[in-house]
Amino acid sequence: MTTPLTHHTTQTHFLSKPPLNPKPRAFSARVKMSLQQSAPSLAVVGVTGAVGQEFLSVLSDRDFPYSSVKMLASKRSAGKRVAFDGREYTVEELTAESFDGVDIALFSAGGSISKEFGPRAAEKGTIVVDNSSAFRMVEGVPLVIPEVNPEAMRGIKVGKGKGALIANPNCSTIICLMAVTPLHHHAKVKRMVVSTYQAASGAGAAAMEELVQQTREVLAGKPPTCNIFSQQYAFNLFSHNAPITENGYNEEEMKLVKETRKIWNDTEVKVTATCIRVPVMRAHAESVNLQFENPLDENTARELLRKAPGVYIIDDRASNTFPTPLDVSNKDDVAVGRIRRDVSQDGNFGLDIFVCGDQIRKGAALNAVQIAEMLL
Repeated sequence: MTTPLTHHTTQTHFLSKPPLNPKPRAFSARVKMSLQQSAPSLAVVGVTGAVGQEFLSVLSDRDFPYSSVKMLASKRSAGKRVAFDGREYTVEELTAESFDGVDIALFSAGGSISKEFGPRAAEKGTIVVDNSSAFRMVEGVPLVIPEVNPEAMRGIKVGKGKGALIANPNCSTIICLMAVTPLHHHAKVKRMVVSTYQAASGAGAAAMEELVQQTREVLAGKPPTCNIFSQQYAFNLFSHNAPITENGYNEEEMKLVKETRKIWNDTEVKVTATCIRVPVMRAHAESVNLQFENPLDENTARELLRKAPGVYIIDDRASNTFPTPLDVSNKDDVAVGRIRRDVSQDGNFGLDIFVCGDQIRKGAALNAVQIAEMLL
């Protein structure tokens, strides 16, 4: 975490960008990595995908202890070689027997795979940290952001011989609540309005590749290739491609509504969202409008955010410098700026903020590995 400026005013508050891989937060159970028999055995499911590859990067960056690691994917990817921690591993086909002797499994292979193999792994004594939406709203399955609600997975530990399912929240929910929760704890959020600007990375490696391809095609005057999305993505933006539900919201928007209530353990908080795809490679941005039960002025909000784990501030009004997706790409922490009183509300009962976070990293892989650290 970078050192904040010593003076805080309503006009300017700027924090420089954090290092690529900031030191782990105090809640992390960090142990120097080594291949040792006393460490947990790992499995990475969906290892050849964008988030699966990021799992490996984060595990290495954070020196996660392990005694062995299985690289698992579909039959199509079996036999491929992947590098991890200076060694090469052969990708194995995912089967029900893959989890024999595995303590922790990190899943990012889609909801249908998680529903099929997650419970099987848990029955074999494996603690599954799942990145899909398969179990997020299942009663009894913890939905966890370690900086926000670590108590939700109390009692789940490696070494007890008991498997479990733990759900990783949706990326947009994680990025939003990392910034909003410190404010919620201080003044209690009554209503939250979120508009998201979501990167190609949220739709996987193929979508990222298609954005690059489309950009080249459009600049060359050619019609864009639209395989992942049904419309042009380069130099365009459109409503998130998640299916539309009966109430007119798409599934991505409803995830923000439902997951926020579960993570905060507050069924009364009002949440509405509009989710948009923008032609950004990785890292989501979110505009968040907040209404509080108790007053909260913007200087107090800045101080709360300055102290919050996993959050840093870019809020320099004088130079018009605020968070961007590029600021947070390949970084662990979430950036917050545009911190200002909502002038449509009387008194200090409303704030507007702008949040950016790396969708693949904190929005997926890092959050899952932090959960795994809490299991040690």
